[in-house]
Amino acid sequence: MAATTENLPQLKSAVDGLSEMSENEKSGFISLVSRYLSGEAQHIEWSKIQTPTDDIVVPYEKMASVSEDVSETKNLLDKLVVLKLNGGLGTTMGCTGPKSVIEVRDGLTFLDLIVIQIENLNNKYGCKVPLVLMNSFNTHDDTQKIVEKYTHSNVDIHTFNQSKYPRVVADEFVPWPSKGKTDKEGWYPPGHGDVFPALMNSGKLDTFLSQGKEYVFVANSDNLGAIVDLTILKHLIQNKNEYCMEVTPKTLADVKGGTLISYEGKVQLLEIAQVPDEHVNEFKSIEKFKIFNTNNLWVNLKAIKKLVEADALKMEIIPNPKEVDGVKVLQLETAAGAAIRFFDNAIGVNVPRSRFLPVKASSDLLLVQSDLYTLVDGFVTRNKARTNPSNPSIELGPEFKKVANFLSRFKSIPSIVELDSLKVSGDVWFGSSVVLKGKVTVTAKSGVKLEIPDRAVVDNKNINGPEDL
Repeated sequence: MAATTENLPQLKSAVDGLSEMSENEKSGFISLVSRYLSGEAQHIEWSKIQTPTDDIVVPYEKMASVSEDVSETKNLLDKLVVLKLNGGLGTTMGCTGPKSVIEVRDGLTFLDLIVIQIENLNNKYGCKVPLVLMNSFNTHDDTQKIVEKYTHSNVDIHTFNQSKYPRVVADEFVPWPSKGKTDKEGWYPPGHGDVFPALMNSGKLDTFLSQGKEYVFVANSDNLGAIVDLTILKHLIQNKNEYCMEVTPKTLADVKGGTLISYEGKVQLLEIAQVPDEHVNEFKSIEKFKIFNTNNLWVNLKAIKKLVEADALKMEIIPNPKEVDGVKVLQLETAAGAAIRFFDNAIGVNVPRSRFLPVKASSDLLLVQSDLYTLVDGFVTRNKARTNPSNPSIELGPEFKKVANFLSRFKSIPSIVELDSLKVSGDVWFGSSVVLKGKVTVTAKSGVKLEIPDRAVVDNKNINGPEDL
């Protein structure tokens, strides 16, 4: 039976009895559920979708660059807050605790690299760019312990928690915790669209405004390419853009990513979930929708305050049905990128692919730990020796899924500067100083351990056993 608005009073009274929730969380949750039940979702008329012009999605190379003048740079940085979305766990990569503490390169974690980058800016320009981490209840305790190690760094680190909402038992439409599910599994963080109200409710937003900060740069903590960019910041301040989404050209690997469209005179995000079935293939094509959202977002702090106070941020609701411990539950989420249509003078900026380097799986770790990249001042930059603009495609089998297994199967990370694609399946182990070139597949037969010897050079080969080496 589908839930209707008639379920709301019962849900509301149950939520009132949940002492773990703040008043802000209660009202935010009830507002989200009532929007969901009233079915107020915006219906997109396909024929009205237009490709945004260069005024709306600005090509990065058309933005004016920032002068070498140190005082101009300091002046820009004094207006900036950097916020990393730090709510995710490292579970998909076989790690416990926050994903941001996985070691990415040279023994440094995502968080180490972020702190080093901001510290370098603060040291170089004599500014005080603060770092803010939005945690979830899943990552909060661990993160509080981890940030202690940065006490003596030249970066002020702030943390706050995103909201904690109760999962709803699907068939009865009541909050799971009020049915006695009191552990963490009864709750969920409602997606990163929550960053705006949560930042405001934490009191941090007012603190930053009182310090003269104007913009927040929001990005996923696992995107190594999301570094502070003064060209974008300068453009937004000069043009009074309240919101800017970084987009980058789609490749075949990005067909599911949300894209920016012009719709009824406004720029907005179009996600695959909003696309009618008969248009899904068109949405995935690279011809019509050429860009996708990197989730690097630049947002004006005063505008956030104004919109949150007016309760105007009504982003598309993403229903996320799950089965947890045998119970069918529903969690309602929103995404920060969908907020673009509520801000004045919002734009996209079409940035180089280098600003999108997410580490979602061990295959991404292989890329960033290899000679394809170098680490300079906390920035991961691409090796100039690689002539192909796109990265090699890498598919590693389930044996490599967990970071610990991945690390044990490579004596050292192979050289992949000249690699086009790599596909590994089965019980495969790599020696040290291996070089991979062209198209390489390595397939161990079932029950057989296949070792690639030290210093092997594998050039355009299919390897099914030692005899192929």
